[in-house]
Amino acid sequence: MSAQKVLIQDRKWITHDVLQIRTQRPRGFNFKPGQATELSIDAPAWQTETRPFTFTNKPSDDYLEFTIKIYPEHKGVTQKISELQQGDALLLHDVFGAIHYQGEGTFIAGGAGVTPFISILRTLESEGRIKNNTLLFANKTREDIILKEEFENMLRHNFINILSEEAHPDFAHGLISQHFIGEHMRSRSRPVYVCGPPPMIKMVIRELAGLGVPMNLLVKEEF
Repeated sequence: MSAQKVLIQDRKWITHDVLQIRTQRPRGFNFKPGQATELSIDAPAWQTETRPFTFTNKPSDDYLEFTIKIYPEHKGVTQKISELQQGDALLLHDVFGAIHYQGEGTFIAGGAGVTPFISILRTLESEGRIKNNTLLFANKTREDIILKEEFENMLRHNFINILSEEAHPDFAHGLISQHFIGEHMRSRSRPVYVCGPPPMIKMVIRELAGLGVPMNLLVKEEF
């Protein structure tokens, strides 16, 4: 697919370092919940600097949405995206992605690794099919939790957070462990969706194996 130009319609910070951007949606542009695209900035010297970002809107929406963690220290694409305003242009490239919904199960995310799950869970909620899914979400601190209130409203007691760098009475503390997963997993014979940094995914796979979860139930993607 050749690059398609889309204008930014809206932008807002949803955490201290995560920016939500909504753009136009080209006619006939389709994706499945959990999929992503390569984005670049329609400006000199930036058009060929592509980076992968997940669609976080529902496929039925008339706009496209991206929930992007900004890394100012890299002085790269995300920092430049954070400087864009309404009316500025991005370029959409090919659609891809390994994560797609395969039935009720447990979603395990680390930080911005939650982004492929946003569209999936929003779609399930809109279709009345979200009830028996669980999201285990690992972050450093409370202020890092992306879309906390929305996930609470969607999943209620099936939204469980764990913080690695902040101790708080309302949250589990530490890293995602075999005990933590086992305590909150509804079933070990249902799909497990995992997305996050490679070290986290490696650790989670090890812990799932220790719980006896068949690896053919694992749906994963690194970022």
